[in-house]
Amino acid sequence: MTAQDTWSTQWRRAEIPAADGYGNARSVAAVQSVLACAGQTPHGRLLSEATCRMALDEQSHGVDLVLGIPLRFGIGYALNASDASVSTTSTHTCYWGGRGGSLVVNDLDTRMTIAYAMNQMTYLGLTDPRGQKLLHAAYKALAY
Repeated sequence: MTAQDTWSTQWRRAEIPAADGYGNARSVAAVQSVLACAGQTPHGRLLSEATCRMALDEQSHGVDLVLGIPLRFGIGYALNASDASVSTTSTHTCYWGGRGGSLVVNDLDTRMTIAYAMNQMTYLGLTDPRGQKLLHAAYKALAY
């Protein structure tokens, strides 16, 4: 499969839960911020805080057999770890990214969500430095 395959109408109409999300950084951050904000939205509660914290329950830790990089997985997300390609100073952080370099990070301690959506796709995935730079700048701005 190539990046060009994703440009087709057939691809966009397919239901591929792990691969066909469409949005920009703002929309991704808006949806993901529900987790970082303990289930609360400006319009009401969608999830309990306990349910949000369950995403942090470690399920595995080691080299991912598909990506070939060290990952610590919770429920539905990769988790902060010193050996991971995405790492923060906050203990309660979960994240995921896309094949092209997109990245979303939910920090449940600071109640912050950071999203990066690229317009120039790479094959670096979670090791793409562009999202990493944004992540580090956000934490530097917090002086965290």
